[in-house]
Amino acid sequence: MATKHKIKVDKCNLFYGENHALHDIDLTIESNNIVALIGPSGCGKSTFLRTLNRMNDLIDSVRINGSIYVDGTDIYDPSTDVVSLRKRVGMVFQRPNPFPMSIYENVAYGPRIHGTKKKAQLDEIVERSLVQAALWDEVKDRLNKSALGLSGGQQQRLCIARLLAVEPDVLLMDEPTSALDPISTLKVEELTQTLKDKYTIIIVTHNMQQAARISDYTSFFLNGFLVESDKTDKIFTTPSDQRTEDYITGRFG
Repeated sequence: MATKHKIKVDKCNLFYGENHALHDIDLTIESNNIVALIGPSGCGKSTFLRTLNRMNDLIDSVRINGSIYVDGTDIYDPSTDVVSLRKRVGMVFQRPNPFPMSIYENVAYGPRIHGTKKKAQLDEIVERSLVQAALWDEVKDRLNKSALGLSGGQQQRLCIARLLAVEPDVLLMDEPTSALDPISTLKVEELTQTLKDKYTIIIVTHNMQQAARISDYTSFFLNGFLVESDKTDKIFTTPSDQRTEDYITGRFG
């Protein structure tokens, strides 16, 4: 059984060279919740999101201290297998980034890399993942067609299906609907509601209405600090910090 606290962040600091970008972040995230990260541009939301699967490791000048635990294991421990971590804690980016190959091969790519070779098994994974991503009915008759022929919204759901195919525990979403039209945005939002039964979802969004609609908890970042984190309805109705209220009501940001 998964621990109640899926992720625990303890005094996390991040530096880009001399720039202190995240300051003493403390945050606990429970399983099977959607957590929205909000705040003005450049406040550290996406940087923080990327600490959760060590994507910042790819930037030479980055230094991190503090601890981040996923299911009780410190992911910054030197013994951590980063490939395995990124399989468990996957990411969906701001712009859809399907591979230039067929819809089927996009979804089968991850399982193949991790050792699944049998076609029947891959067929089952591809169908299950596309069903989970609410895309199967739209693409089942053209699985061998290029993924680049899909609409932007379909491409984003394909990227989600590609992530689900490797059976992660946590989905990180970095403004996943910012490049999408309103109808596609709604489909992705609806999708998050069905996925949280099985996954823990952390989403960066600039859209206050979206955060209020889809998240269970909201964390407000400002200038690299986590100002407050609480149940979404409390953050949006009676926040503890005046700066949170000022941001949510549009006084800045």
